[in-house]
Amino acid sequence: MSKEENRSSTGFVPYVSASKSLPEMTALAVLLGIVLAVVFGAANAYLGLKVGLTVTASIPAAVISMAILRGIFRRESILENNIVQTMTTAGEAIGAGAVFTLPALFLWDLQPSQAMIAFIVLTGGFLGVFMMVPLRRLLVVKEHHTLPYPEGTACAEVLKSGETGGRNARLVFSGFLMGGLVKALGDGWMLFKTEVETGIGKFKNAVVGMDILPSLLGVGYIIGPRIAGQMIAGGLLAWIVFIPMIGFFGAGTDQSIFPAEKPISQLDAWGIWDGYITYIGAGAVAVAGLITLLKTLPTLVRSIMDTADGLRNGRLAAGLERTDRDIPFKWVLLGTLAIVLLIAFAPLTNVGMIGAVAIAVFGFLFVAVASRIVGIVGSSSSPVSGMTIATILIVTVLFKWTGMTGEAGMIAALTVGAIVCTALAVAGDISQDLKTGYLVGGTPWKQQVAMMIGVVASGLLIGFVLVVLDASFGMGSRELPAPKGVLMKIIIEGLMAGNLPWDLIFFGAATAIVFEFLGLNSLVVAVGLYLPIHITAPVMIGGVIRWLIDTFTKEDALRKARQSTGTLFASGLIAGESLVGVIIAALIFIGVTNGDAPVIMDSSWVSLAVFTVVTVTLWMVSRRAKADL
Repeated sequence: MSKEENRSSTGFVPYVSASKSLPEMTALAVLLGIVLAVVFGAANAYLGLKVGLTVTASIPAAVISMAILRGIFRRESILENNIVQTMTTAGEAIGAGAVFTLPALFLWDLQPSQAMIAFIVLTGGFLGVFMMVPLRRLLVVKEHHTLPYPEGTACAEVLKSGETGGRNARLVFSGFLMGGLVKALGDGWMLFKTEVETGIGKFKNAVVGMDILPSLLGVGYIIGPRIAGQMIAGGLLAWIVFIPMIGFFGAGTDQSIFPAEKPISQLDAWGIWDGYITYIGAGAVAVAGLITLLKTLPTLVRSIMDTADGLRNGRLAAGLERTDRDIPFKWVLLGTLAIVLLIAFAPLTNVGMIGAVAIAVFGFLFVAVASRIVGIVGSSSSPVSGMTIATILIVTVLFKWTGMTGEAGMIAALTVGAIVCTALAVAGDISQDLKTGYLVGGTPWKQQVAMMIGVVASGLLIGFVLVVLDASFGMGSRELPAPKGVLMKIIIEGLMAGNLPWDLIFFGAATAIVFEFLGLNSLVVAVGLYLPIHITAPVMIGGVIRWLIDTFTKEDALRKARQSTGTLFASGLIAGESLVGVIIAALIFIGVTNGDAPVIMDSSWVSLAVFTVVTVTLWMVSRRAKADL
């Protein structure tokens, strides 16, 4: 296909034309990409275990890349920066795939080996890249005007505005320093407590609280007031409705009611949450995830039909232009087949041919829908957990029917889900990256190879991060709830052993259906119902700051500039606090510090004052933005 034909068929000319050759996948770009992939992979792992959500790393990675490559090394190639942000998102995706599923292994006290964790995330990551290759021209190029890929498009704009890279980089780094400093002072040196809590008058067992964590404030700002508001709605339903209600109706009994081991009359709000609300929340999240998946079925069918039609008509062959070359399709097929066979026979996983075939089938089907969905709603809102739940439900039943039960069956089912989950996360992120590359004029096959390098770099270290965090805080604890991993554990155990409080699960399922009929995002509200309100409260405050910025800024250009500025600073808050959290966990793990040391200033007012300073800073940074930023 000639350049003129390509221009007429897509109606688009990239920022760097196909005929122009700039430094792209250089050694410096690859080295920087590896470092950022590991850093953001660890940060997102911590964040995902804490709040059950991860955030995109592409924009902060692009800003940091420009600050280093342009500011320090005086490199002027936009394509080098594109390679760096592509590799960085690999770390984010690997972190998401790992923390959404693999914590279940720690909760079963199995202590998975580093080799097993690396094998799972590496095979899933490679499958995500390979399976996205034949979809690129269909989704990114052919549907350029219908699928915006919001994060990929925004990242392209950041890369193209290289003249303001220094200012943007300062925003990210200033947020990074503030987030890291607050985490170090609070949970590192124990200067003040990072959780405040209070009851509500005579309203017995009704509790509200907040974690004093900049990362949660940043998450709320980025996701916006609507999603943050629905998350806090779920939290309020649990902590000022369900928990007091259970305490009220159970106050007169001296016998324990399954699954709690103590009578309700002897339980406080946290005891009721641990004994009952976690199961209600699990049922809500599971069904909300399936509802989200069912709503995407038309998209799934359309994606599969488009892919099959493209294969029949030979439209997936790599073009002659630099900007139209993917990894050759024969290598994609051979690589996919080799990975599936490796999964089937490798002793590290023991999923057998049934599990390997399930990974191949569900992997491709769900990669197709995930790659399209992120083109509409972005990677952070992709229903990856819902598709993973659907996979686990089916493969768990298959394993049970074929006689693979007990611990071996549970591990095999979780392994299949973890590989598919990682593949979906990686495919969604590389879809955004390829959109960025399409807009700026990157070379697709170089981005695809760069993504695989990033997968290897972060995949080899993510197991160590999980081990350190588990040893320091404990998976499933109040400090590290690991909500998605706990959910996967509950589902697999329930199907295999049948020992779950199904009535509570059904209560949660019915609640999710009610959320959906109310026109809410049932998955978001269900996650808020499952998590402690202490986590969703600061997220809501971040959403309120974003709402204030949007509401009191009348000019569209100025509003966009303020949103972008606040997002960069919020991204720094998330990265800084999350990375310091990983460092603190490592120090606890090696015995340098004690996570149970007493707090020096044990006053809620001190903690609230610190959080207020961070909140006001986020507001002021956003408000100072100019329309020409």
